[in-house]
Amino acid sequence: MDWIKDLLFTNSAAHTILIYCIVISLGVMLGKVRICGVSLGIAFVLFAGIAFGHFGFSADTHVVDFIREFGLILFVFSIGLQVGPGFFSSFKKGGLILNLLALSIVLLGASVTLILHFISGTSLPMLTGIMSGAVTNTPGLGAAQQALTQISVNGGIPEISLGYAVAYPFGVLGVIITMLFIRKIFRINVGNELSMYNEYQHPEDRIPEKVSILVTNKLLSGRTIRDITSSIEYSFVISRVFHNGELLAAGPDVIINEGDIILIVAQKKVLPAIVSKIGVISKMDLETVSGTLTSRRVFVSNRNIFGKKLGSLKLRNRYNINITSINRSGIEFVASSEIRLQMGDKLTIVGDEESLDKVTEELGDSIKKLDEPNIIPIFIGILAGVLLGSIPFKIPGIIHPVKLGLAGGPLIVAILLSKYGYKFQLVSYTTPSANLMLREIGIVLFLASVGITAGAKFVPAILSGDGFVWMAYGAIITLIPLFIVSFIARVILKRNYLELCGLLAGSMTNPPALAFANSIAATEAPAVAYATVYPLVLFLRIFVAQLLILLFA
Repeated sequence: MDWIKDLLFTNSAAHTILIYCIVISLGVMLGKVRICGVSLGIAFVLFAGIAFGHFGFSADTHVVDFIREFGLILFVFSIGLQVGPGFFSSFKKGGLILNLLALSIVLLGASVTLILHFISGTSLPMLTGIMSGAVTNTPGLGAAQQALTQISVNGGIPEISLGYAVAYPFGVLGVIITMLFIRKIFRINVGNELSMYNEYQHPEDRIPEKVSILVTNKLLSGRTIRDITSSIEYSFVISRVFHNGELLAAGPDVIINEGDIILIVAQKKVLPAIVSKIGVISKMDLETVSGTLTSRRVFVSNRNIFGKKLGSLKLRNRYNINITSINRSGIEFVASSEIRLQMGDKLTIVGDEESLDKVTEELGDSIKKLDEPNIIPIFIGILAGVLLGSIPFKIPGIIHPVKLGLAGGPLIVAILLSKYGYKFQLVSYTTPSANLMLREIGIVLFLASVGITAGAKFVPAILSGDGFVWMAYGAIITLIPLFIVSFIARVILKRNYLELCGLLAGSMTNPPALAFANSIAATEAPAVAYATVYPLVLFLRIFVAQLLILLFA
């Protein structure tokens, strides 16, 4: 049975794979166990890794480092792809406030660290390490270590690493505890919060509705559909025209006469204004009128269409059809000529069967193509992200340059790729299930690696004379800023709970906490908030860690 002993205790590829599989499987299974109605979810993989690391199950350091960083890259990159399309618009809907709240958390954490240093007399390198672990920020730890090397305080490097290892586990738990505490203290109903978030992002009055209108405005009589739609300041689409007992396709050059009935598609909030300018609501519903016209849902799967403006395709003129609405990621909105089409968009098209067949062929409408993974853009994106994260940025007054690292660089590139990839013919579209799989694999690899690495030092640090004191310091640095800002965000600023969870995870650069937040409700709200604050927070965490060492060590 020597082969089992070699497999368990001898460093090899098989040994490393075995350890990771056991740690991840055990962590995920135990993470589903609910205690007092609460489960840690995927974050339990970290603690499974710590347990295995403590009992001597480890792997080659370089291999663990690679798996940890690659797992983190996969996680943040898939997050970037998911939230990228809505990332920039989020700034218009409170992104500035979210970043100011995140800034407050960072500054409060640094202030608490300095106060503990002056009150307790604990060395600042140790407390800087504790702070980095308490906010689960590995780049900040590395920056502080490099700053110590620059000022020749090498003796403080082991202290930083030990402080980080002791504080890290509660750093993960502290964010989750804060989420649960806020939920409990304010008696938050997650379902209500989800509804309010969806209403805020995609109000019901913006959902497209159809209505048949009898044309009574004499000023519109004899004018083309193109003239009518351009003369009314609201955005709407004329889908069908009923003229002299005949149902017609609403081409741009079709002339509308008084007494005609037209079927329009517009946002609910502007329908009354549009109706008042055209006529009155008709008793005849044109959707129920039989004729040669029909409606069809068509997917965009043609790569040549990706990124093009709907108006530039001139589909209405070439095929005499109308595109009334677009469904993107479950959100329905009125079709506009300025909208850039994305892979996976579902278009509602009205026309005769022959024309619809031609349009369908041009757009693709292939579920099989949408299911195919776009591997090349993903790895090109990761390459660009690693390069961006490795660029040193010189900051006046700071000796060592600041870098975005292997988390910040790929995240930013993924956001940009999902938004502007069409300009370079890079299709980053992934199905929701594929994105989720990529994200989950990445986070469990990262957590397992961190746990295995910290496990050997964790228990000895705890059992040492100051171990529990250091843990207490870490808990204070974690919880005080989170509690203060959470109360401000919820009570004063009335921020949505799901958005607040993403803010807390992002402000602590905490992927496990984000994974927990994502499990609370089926929504992108936490991920969007996380990605909104993450770039700024990552920079600030690195900058603050170096600044503490350079100014006070």
